[in-house]
Amino acid sequence: MAKARKAKDADREERIRDEIVVDAHDEGERAMGWYCYLDDTIQFPFTARCVKDRPISPLRVDDEVDVLDMAPENECEHEMFVIIRWDKKPGLAVPLSSLKAISDTDETTQQAVEDWHYWVNQGYQF
Repeated sequence: MAKARKAKDADREERIRDEIVVDAHDEGERAMGWYCYLDDTIQFPFTARCVKDRPISPLRVDDEVDVLDMAPENECEHEMFVIIRWDKKPGLAVPLSSLKAISDTDETTQQAVEDWHYWVNQGYQF
C-alpha cells in the first residue's frame, strides 16, 4: 500500500522551488541546494526531539538531543544529516527527517526543518 502524501502547501512549494532547488538541474545540484539552504537557515545549536525510529540511528521516538551542525556535505548527497551531541561528545550524524525542533526553537530553524520534512513526506527526491 502506498504511503498517503500530505496536501500540497503552496507557500512551501514556492519556497522550495524558488529558493532551495532553484536552477538545480540534477540530483547533485538539488542535494547541494538543500544542504546550503539548511546550513544557512538553521541556527545551530538547537534542541530537537526524535519523531521517527530509523535503523541507521540510535535515537528512539521522544529522545531529546542537541543538534550542533550539519553533517559534512559528502554525507548529505542522498539525505540530509545533522550532527548531534551523543555520549557528551559531538560527532554523531543522524537523519534530519527523524528530528523535530522543539517548540522554543527560533521560527526560521523550525521552518527550515519543517521544509525538509515536507519534501520527504511528499516523496520528493534529489
